[in-house]
Amino acid sequence: MNKLQYLSLSRKSSFAITGILFMCAVWQLSSNLLAQSSTPSQLNESEALLDRYRHVEVASVSDALEQLTGRKMYLSHKMQAIFPTKFAGFALTVKLSKDEGNKDPGALSGMLATIDQGAQSSVWVMVVEDGADIAGMGGLMGTTMSARGYAGAIIDGGVRDVGQLRKIGFPVYATGIVPSTSVGHYRFAGSNIPVSCDGVEVRPGDIVAADGDGVVIVPRAKAGEVLALAQEMDFKEHSMYSIIEKYKSIQEAVKRFGRL
Repeated sequence: MNKLQYLSLSRKSSFAITGILFMCAVWQLSSNLLAQSSTPSQLNESEALLDRYRHVEVASVSDALEQLTGRKMYLSHKMQAIFPTKFAGFALTVKLSKDEGNKDPGALSGMLATIDQGAQSSVWVMVVEDGADIAGMGGLMGTTMSARGYAGAIIDGGVRDVGQLRKIGFPVYATGIVPSTSVGHYRFAGSNIPVSCDGVEVRPGDIVAADGDGVVIVPRAKAGEVLALAQEMDFKEHSMYSIIEKYKSIQEAVKRFGRL
């Protein structure tokens, strides 16, 4: 083989190797993009579900749940919002147990860690044992949740620092407004566990929907079915208003749409 032939062959080999390396890089990039796309897709699906729940009335969701499950899944009249609001999100459950007079500086550290681990669109569902006169959360916790993109909070117990919570627009439902603290009186008892909030079972990941009519808990496994029926109920009810105004008769509207 002469020198010219050798150089020609070397160039062809270099081009071939470069081509192979380029194809490998493209394949690797495509694989990475495909691997990354599955997670956003799942997130988008969850967000789309929540968005639909944000546009349906809680009363219709409650009615749909009762029809489909035969269960009361709404929180009682005691659960009141600190300002008018409407939201939906996935339950992040937390429980505090009484430990009166404890001097343990780490008694509530698990609660703080849970806040800092919460994902966007979470709803903080906290059960404070015998906590009607104990503030389960206040301005510091609410500001953190707001910064992390939580949808809101539901406290089976009290809330404080409502001035700060209203200022930042972070929605909270609680059984009352009180100035007290849980420090020295309570201990973190677990998170992302099934809890009974105002008498209703809530599991991690359940959908929590809230508006001016109150709060309802939707079991995640039933979320799609409940939503479809609630949307149908909403459509019928909203269609009935014009019929009632035209005929000045609720009986006529019920006869036409079968919704009450």
